[in-house]
Amino acid sequence: MLAYLEEQLAAAWPELRIVGRAGNGIEALRLVDELAPDILFLDIQMPGLNGLDLAARLVDEKNAPRVVFTTAHEAYALQAFEHAAFDYLLKPIRLERLQRTVVRLKETLSAPAPAAPSADVLAGLLRQLGMAPATPAAAPAPAAPLQWIRAAQGQETRLIAIDEVIYFQSNDKYTSVFVADGEHLIRTPMRQLRDQLDPQQFWQIHRGVIVAARHVAGTRTDFRGRLLVKLKGRDEQLVVSRNYADLFRQM
Repeated sequence: MLAYLEEQLAAAWPELRIVGRAGNGIEALRLVDELAPDILFLDIQMPGLNGLDLAARLVDEKNAPRVVFTTAHEAYALQAFEHAAFDYLLKPIRLERLQRTVVRLKETLSAPAPAAPSADVLAGLLRQLGMAPATPAAAPAPAAPLQWIRAAQGQETRLIAIDEVIYFQSNDKYTSVFVADGEHLIRTPMRQLRDQLDPQQFWQIHRGVIVAARHVAGTRTDFRGRLLVKLKGRDEQLVVSRNYADLFRQM
């Protein structure tokens, strides 16, 4: 299937540069982190992690790629678009159908992001339609950043002050909390945890890693060209996804 899709893409979009190929969902997720592609052609049925689950992990990503699903089954179409699919191609992929997708992809890649209309413009439009602009509701006060974390430690629960945390790392169904004296597990998923942290104090550097800024000693690039974060007083180094590399451009 990969070879066939590449042949069709070569015909429909000769200047397209293919930066990576994956044989399963886990490998695809790793390549998205490493290569930060603009477009992802994604089979729905893959070993390890299916295409719908993979796309769900990318929805809230910074600079997430445009996802074009490919599948032999029409039944997945609704689910695909619920996962923010850019397009949905049925196998065998016909060249003329792929060409229409390519035209739309080129348009969206070259077009600037549309500016949001101002409040005055919206109010004017509502008046023209004979509708009075609604009085905007007061925005709720932002929740205070997380201060304490309850983490399991055997049969006991440890209360960890947020200032003790060095970094968080996604760990299957759990999140690992790394502090000076070891690692603890919490059930809070990374996406929910990120929304509770002070973004000035905690930086997301990868889909599965959030690091405390005060524990960052610097960065380096390894032989594979990956950006790594060095931590103060610790041996491990954390990989920075390309989507988050701009955090360290000024360092």
